[in-house]
Amino acid sequence: MNDIHKVIECVPNFSEGQRKEVIDTIAHAIAGVEGVALLDIDPGLSTNRTIYTFVGHPQAVIEAALAAGRAAYNLIDMTRHSGEHPRIGAMDVVPFVPVQNATMEDCIEIAREFADRLSMELSVPVYLYGEAQEQEYRRDLSQIREGEYEALYSKIRKPEWKPDFGPTEFIPSWGATCVGARKFLIAYNINLLGTKEQAHRIALNVREQGRGKDEPGKLKCVRGLGWWLEESNLAQISLNLTDFEITNIHTAYTQCVEEAEILYIGICGSQIIGLIPLRPLLLAAEYFIQQENLFILDEDQKIRLVIQRLGLNSISTFNPKDRIIEYILRDREGHDDSIHSMEIKELIKHISARTLVPGGSCVTSLVATLGTALSTMSALLTYGMKKWESLEQEMRVIIVPLHVATKTLMNTLDTDTETLNAYLTVQKMAETNEEEKRFKQITENRCLQRYLDVSLEIMRQINELWEYLQRLAPLFNINTKADFLVGIKCLETAAYGTCKRIEIFSSSLIEITDNIHENDTQTKIPQKNYREEANTYFQTAQKYVQIILTIAECRNE
Repeated sequence: MNDIHKVIECVPNFSEGQRKEVIDTIAHAIAGVEGVALLDIDPGLSTNRTIYTFVGHPQAVIEAALAAGRAAYNLIDMTRHSGEHPRIGAMDVVPFVPVQNATMEDCIEIAREFADRLSMELSVPVYLYGEAQEQEYRRDLSQIREGEYEALYSKIRKPEWKPDFGPTEFIPSWGATCVGARKFLIAYNINLLGTKEQAHRIALNVREQGRGKDEPGKLKCVRGLGWWLEESNLAQISLNLTDFEITNIHTAYTQCVEEAEILYIGICGSQIIGLIPLRPLLLAAEYFIQQENLFILDEDQKIRLVIQRLGLNSISTFNPKDRIIEYILRDREGHDDSIHSMEIKELIKHISARTLVPGGSCVTSLVATLGTALSTMSALLTYGMKKWESLEQEMRVIIVPLHVATKTLMNTLDTDTETLNAYLTVQKMAETNEEEKRFKQITENRCLQRYLDVSLEIMRQINELWEYLQRLAPLFNINTKADFLVGIKCLETAAYGTCKRIEIFSSSLIEITDNIHENDTQTKIPQKNYREEANTYFQTAQKYVQIILTIAECRNE
């Protein structure tokens, strides 16, 4: 994949959080590099530290990080620095994180190139850490920063602590820089109405390292310490969650609450530093939903729940549009030209145009989506009404798969259309010789298979809903009878349309017996498998539609 399509996040931490002119100068240096988007600037007075977050394609991210380092070189003097946060240098930490279409290997390569160039340009020592570091004893950031800036003078002279790049000498004004590649790290602080020492005591209890090898902490993939936040007149348990899939924000919060209760100390909310992906917030939402037996479907309501339960507005306002990476990138990308984002009149105009795409595939996906949407509506208008209060638990079970299917099928308006368009485009490829003809055949088959796979997946999704719809048929709010019936017929039509398209297009799959390349083995594509699976799904649809319509048609109240 071309590097221009890869999105890398860089989160440099600078040892300056109090002088606005310095903070702004570094920000302007980053923002001035073409191909990057500066997403967030998070200065801290007590920590005397500023965290910048920007994204871009690999080379642009390297250039922006270098520009930031150059800007800081003459503005930050470590001999004058003090703050609550551990630090080893002016440009203290520079992690690179894969965001989109990128791998950890990409970030390792980027980290090493940046480290090499920074050390060469500024003549400063640079340590690699995280995935970019090959030596186990110095992979963890805390290992490199042990003793902090004050210990660097003697540490850097030891053979085992020779920098990975740059001079083996202490540079008083700069210190050293740590450059790494890692998964997304969540900087998460929990507010404590107690002392700095009590906060640190809890941090030692929960962080993975604990108090040492003989007394490990309770949470995996967590680093932590306690400090005093002067500007808010409270202590904080400051945690770094290095893998939220293992320990997420809600787990860290609830564990700290338990620890604080043992000490009879109050917790008053928490704080996410910088930006955060959407997924950890949704994971936290699911935790609270299950714990409290709540029923919440919409994403924005789930985010509101997490903000309230974790007290994320306690120090400053947590605005999802400004703090969640996916939301920021979506807003920055501007106009969304996907099919499912079109106004209905524009979509109809495109479908009725003198082109094959969008056409029947798109309409089939749309009809399926409308079918699940109407079914969801019928169920939701039954849920939460006093008249049908006895049905609430059953409605909760039925609504969730219908709601999820509506969102998923909506996206197939694009994927179904894109895969068909790719197949039709390949058909126009030149075939002036046997090799080109051979390559075109293989490419056509692969594109056609992807299209058929998407079509089959639509049928599978519809097939998974019939039992829920049968359960809904005798229960739905009678005022939505017509809507429910139309929804069922929409799903039947979508199943028919998808089945027919698979039947027609699968006949174009061809048998390829030779190899165009030594490692490009081709086998006969089972045309019948697509047709048989599609026919099975359609027969199932016909059976359930007849049962469901019979139940629903007979209802009068």
